[in-house]
Amino acid sequence: YQPAQAFSEVGGDWYDIIPLSGDRTALAVGDVMGSGIPAATTMGRLRTATSTLAGLDLAPSRILSHLDRITQDLDPYIATCVYAVYDPRLRHLQVACAGHLPPVLVRAGAPPELLELPTGTPLGVGGVPFETTTFDMLPGDQLVLYTDGLVETRDDPIDRRLGDLVRLLSPAHSSAEETCDWLLQRLRKPADHDDVALLIARAQPLDTAADGT
Repeated sequence: YQPAQAFSEVGGDWYDIIPLSGDRTALAVGDVMGSGIPAATTMGRLRTATSTLAGLDLAPSRILSHLDRITQDLDPYIATCVYAVYDPRLRHLQVACAGHLPPVLVRAGAPPELLELPTGTPLGVGGVPFETTTFDMLPGDQLVLYTDGLVETRDDPIDRRLGDLVRLLSPAHSSAEETCDWLLQRLRKPADHDDVALLIARAQPLDTAADGT
């Protein structure tokens, strides 16, 4: 997480990593529109709700549907969010999106790609169902989730900036931390007006010896 230039002004960007049953992991990144204490408070409520809902073992689309109803009660705030669940046993990734920019999947030996997802509506709009999309994700692959502060500027088209993001992810760095530093150095400027949350997860081989298989 990197704040905007105004370090004293908190924002609504957030991320979370939530262990689930069956060796699965939930990954979430979200952005409450606005800034200041009210946006940060709303962010805290949504982050807590996401962590609680994750334990119910619901599909990502259903998680977002519940968060959508919660956000409607926090009027006038709306938020964007992407929620993903990685299953190392099935080697797949399930993702649902609520008005958020698409994650990037960096596969071993293949060019990075923006995931093709139904964009969905932001949380708090209400009345529109969300969809879960499944992708293969193998050991060594990386998933890059981020908020719009990483790529949006006042002067550049968003498609160009997303293209820059994808290009900067090839070739892959040796660690997720190095990749985060690289992206922030190349895509962020000191005067940028928005916060950014950046989460990179690398799939690891399942330790079959640990469960006797």
